[in-house]
Amino acid sequence: MKLPEILFENDAFIVINKPAGLLSVPDRKQSAPSLKDLLIARYQQIFTVHRLDRETSGVIVFAKTADTHRYLSGIFERREVEKIYFGIVPGALPSASGLIEEPIAEHPARNGTMMIHRKGKPAVTGYQVLEDFSRYSLIKFDLFTGRTHQIRVHMKNIGHPIVCDDLYGDGKPILVSSLKKKYNLSKSEEEEKPILGRLGLHAARLSFTDESRDPFTFEAPLPKDMRALLNQLGKNR
Repeated sequence: MKLPEILFENDAFIVINKPAGLLSVPDRKQSAPSLKDLLIARYQQIFTVHRLDRETSGVIVFAKTADTHRYLSGIFERREVEKIYFGIVPGALPSASGLIEEPIAEHPARNGTMMIHRKGKPAVTGYQVLEDFSRYSLIKFDLFTGRTHQIRVHMKNIGHPIVCDDLYGDGKPILVSSLKKKYNLSKSEEEEKPILGRLGLHAARLSFTDESRDPFTFEAPLPKDMRALLNQLGKNR
């Protein structure tokens, strides 16, 4: 498997634009090759700093040395990293911006699933509506903490789960025929393919200061499938 797009690298760390569908790190079942596996194959030594869900695309950083791993892990833990995500949700939010502060804990009965719980770890997500298409909205998220599935859990809690989320939403793919009044399959198609069939969430920007106090900002543009959906929504408001 080919290594995805490298956004930046030096002797201390490497930043990748992770595609949707690729694991960040190996899972418990070793079910598929992960991005970390691909990096180890090339660099021999790689350290995990943070993770993106398998179906989330976008910016992710790995450390190349133990010292950099300690430093980067520390600034992530101390919330000294800016993490910006874009997501698509069903419906129109009641306010154009807001802050969701709800503690998150692991679900006691559903392995790998998180939930809002008063005894959970503090979790804070800022949001801003970038585009309201009525049936769907494009949202910018600012992660002030880094809990597992944080955006997904918080958006479910306010009644607007990320589209195509099979854990916290209905998991249904979005079809062009559901957006357009008149839609016909092309002659070459036996059945309609989804315009978006995976979690509509993208890690768009990551900003931090390295050990030498040099500032870095890394950005990954919205992937093709999310852009295609937004284009259709714009045409069919």
